[in-house]
Amino acid sequence: MQPSDTAPAALLLAAGEGRRLGLGPKALLPYRGRPLVEHAVEVLRSGGCARVVVVLGAGAEQVAGQAVLDGCVVVRNPDWRSGMGSSLRVGLAALSPAAPAALVALVDTPGVTAGAVARLLEAHRRGAALAAAAYRGRRAHPVLIGSGHWAEAAAGAVGDSGARGLLRAHADELELVECGDVGLPDDIDTAEAWAAWQARGRRGAD
Repeated sequence: MQPSDTAPAALLLAAGEGRRLGLGPKALLPYRGRPLVEHAVEVLRSGGCARVVVVLGAGAEQVAGQAVLDGCVVVRNPDWRSGMGSSLRVGLAALSPAAPAALVALVDTPGVTAGAVARLLEAHRRGAALAAAAYRGRRAHPVLIGSGHWAEAAAGAVGDSGARGLLRAHADELELVECGDVGLPDDIDTAEAWAAWQARGRRGAD
């Protein structure tokens, strides 16, 4: 067993088709000179996640062939069309049972930073079994799920619900970790939103 097997693992959901964008799989959207999935993996690693599980779906073979995902555990969700819930189930099933928690991130949230990831991991080290990044007090991603909640999270992950049912059911246990000063929660669902993020990415690369 590797040391990373007993540390919190990152679970990157990258199966989306990006139908409304019309630009192919979201994982391959070009951001700061590379595919968006590569950017997301680097953020997770820089934030402290040594082990990263990437769930692919739409265009999985294309993504696996074009993106550099060395060192990641790459799994495929054949039921990706049913929504994010199925990707969460596939990803949780791929985690080492020795991992104490999963930090769940979405590939289409380029505003999530290593700082936000690090704050969630710190919350877990302090004892949080459920934690979520908050931006100006509003819950968003990433979300940290302790292993004791994985079975319940998988059972409730249907359609596009992801872990929402779990977090509602355990609202009294959920720790919100403010990250508004180190990141943004926006996801990429429209061409307009993507154009804005590309402009931000170019400025950040200058």
